Amino acid sequence: MSSAPETTASTVLIVDDEKNIRRTLTMVLEGEGYQTLEAETAEQGLRVLHAPDRPVDLVIMDVKLPGMSGLEALEKIRGDEATRTLPVIVISGHATVHDAVAAIKLGASDFFEKPLARERVLVSVRNVLDRANLSRELTGLRAEAQKRYQMIGASAPMRKLFGEIEKVAPTKASVLITGESGTGKELISRAIHVLSPRKEAPFVKVNCAAIPRELIESELFGHEKGSFTGAQARKRGFFEQAHGGTLFLDEIGDMELQAQAKVLRALQQGEISRVGSEHVIHVDVRVLAATNKDLEAEVKGGRFREDLFFRLNVFPMKSPGLRDRADDIPLLAQSFLEEFCRENGIKGKSFDDSVVRALMSRKWPGNVRELKNVVERAAILSSEARITVADLPEDPHDSPFDDDRGTDPDVLDDGDDDAGTGQTPLPRLSGASRLPLREYRDKVERDYIVDTLRELEWNISRAAIVLGVERTNLHKKIRSYGIKRGEG
Repeated sequence: MSSAPETTASTVLIVDDEKNIRRTLTMVLEGEGYQTLEAETAEQGLRVLHAPDRPVDLVIMDVKLPGMSGLEALEKIRGDEATRTLPVIVISGHATVHDAVAAIKLGASDFFEKPLARERVLVSVRNVLDRANLSRELTGLRAEAQKRYQMIGASAPMRKLFGEIEKVAPTKASVLITGESGTGKELISRAIHVLSPRKEAPFVKVNCAAIPRELIESELFGHEKGSFTGAQARKRGFFEQAHGGTLFLDEIGDMELQAQAKVLRALQQGEISRVGSEHVIHVDVRVLAATNKDLEAEVKGGRFREDLFFRLNVFPMKSPGLRDRADDIPLLAQSFLEEFCRENGIKGKSFDDSVVRALMSRKWPGNVRELKNVVERAAILSSEARITVADLPEDPHDSPFDDDRGTDPDVLDDGDDDAGTGQTPLPRLSGASRLPLREYRDKVERDYIVDTLRELEWNISRAAIVLGVERTNLHKKIRSYGIKRGEG
């Protein structure tokens, strides 16, 4: 006796004008835990499919039906967006090769003849539903992956970048993506691939900096069994794996010169050879490359081949740093927060307005990657549904004296101090009475913090917002200056 399917809630619609066939199939399927629906005609079956209260997982349909035929109904099912992927098994009491071929061409999942064999029916139903479930899971995974690699931004630099991606993606041109670490160069490459005619083919990422020097040729081009110590079997390289699709060479500036020569040959001639083989393999690969180095300087220094640079730099693209697209920080932070909560099963959280202001005031040398890390840490540290400034990790790059306003020596005035500025000039002090700059700066900062705290009734959270610093940073300054509550 066949084992019951894992999913017992699947609903099968049986469309056949013979009452005994419908009854037999219903008994067989319900005996195995499936739910069934019945229809005598194709027209009735189509109405059942569009009923909102009883979703159907599989259709078993006869070819010969009164009125509309089973093949005509199958064509309508495949032409409707709502039922396009619904699996359909076609049966016939007078099957011909023509009917079978026509059914398969129209997208039937299986085809068999009457009289129906119980085991044949159950095996077919089980296999068809398993394939449909796997297909749905794969579609969901692809959608999730696409969402994970989605590019977010509405700032002017990002709008410009999106326009460049849309123009270059449909072409075969090589693209060289430059930019600082953490700016999303891989996301750009994936976006180009998804919008290209190669989107259904493989996207293969290679981190050139992570592959040891002695293995890079083997990893890129593959090797034959026994070609070197440890080569126990033939291996396909990244170029072969990406055949028909896109090869993304990340950190291309760290590739060895010898490997660069072979990459150039592969790009120019579409040919590679595995290590230990003289056999030439033809590959069709579109190469996208990325680096945070200045490749032109690397070329001048003899560390990167000029001919490969020109071959890769057909369409140069610049990935903007986060400081150049600060307007996108609220969108990015919200997206990272939602993603983190969803993936970790955390009830939805939100940002206090002060958090957004604090995030936008940071310098972000680690760019988008650093922002994502900060958001995830804040989500973990927050004990409430609303994340506040107090939940943000301390900014390691923060200093109250990093502001470069007024530090340009070319704009200092040697004439009358504060002439025409409307500001009260600082008192002139003799050399003996002057404080060292650091002591004077600390004194001014201490007095300003005390005045602010006093005006806000010593509410540290509000003072941190007014002063434009994080609460943990303000706590540190209060301790370092020895500020006591109530002074001033």
